Amino acid sequence: MTTPAEPARLLPPLSPNGWLRWEVVSRLLPPPDRSLRVLEVGCGQGGFGARLAQRYDYVGVEPDETSSSVAVQRLAEAGGGGDVRRGDLSVLRPDETFDLVCAFEVIEHIEDDHDAMRSWAERVVPGGSVLLSTPAWQKRFGAADEMVGHFRRYDPPVLRDLLTGAGLVDVELVHFGAPLGYLLEAGRNAVGRRRLASAVFASGPSASKAARSDASGRTLQPSTSWSATAARLGTVPFRAVQRAFPHTGPGLVARARKP
Repeated sequence: MTTPAEPARLLPPLSPNGWLRWEVVSRLLPPPDRSLRVLEVGCGQGGFGARLAQRYDYVGVEPDETSSSVAVQRLAEAGGGGDVRRGDLSVLRPDETFDLVCAFEVIEHIEDDHDAMRSWAERVVPGGSVLLSTPAWQKRFGAADEMVGHFRRYDPPVLRDLLTGAGLVDVELVHFGAPLGYLLEAGRNAVGRRRLASAVFASGPSASKAARSDASGRTLQPSTSWSATAARLGTVPFRAVQRAFPHTGPGLVARARKP
């Protein structure tokens, strides 16, 4: 499936890993259709949300005040419409359901992942889907995971069981990131080790796992126009190369359907 051209001047920047992830996610999305209702849980600063809002009737929820404010601004600048609400699923109407529920780099931040997955599946209409991404392979859990408040990473069978346990079927799993993602992960782990060893980090406002999790959507994101451009252009060949490695890589994307 080809994706529509994206005007880089309007859409938010993505980190290098974000570009690798989006290449896979965009291939698993339904065709653009403004009548399709899409919910993104934990939309962060709206990097993916602004892109989804170009295609669908989009709602994003984000508990972090700073990130949600940025997401609102970015969706407005991108001009695709959409609605960002600060909070979790409780800010939705009790009867509000969606054709697609997305959660990118979210489930690993939630202690009770089984309850979270069930609550997401409950928001999907019959025949709709859940689409998510998460770090792969528990054996690779490292300083970068600690830095942003992860509880775990996911081996493919564990993630498959989590989805089917929530009543979802037709599970598809695609790895992303090989080979560049391994280098990016090594760099994040190096940053994580330095930050975790810092007395300021250990005793400051980012000390708790919850605080680190809330701020994760803002961590190591492009902060200048040149770094954003470098991330976009520098990952172009690697986005193509990773398609040859759908069964290995440090990241994992999953899609499953609600019967």
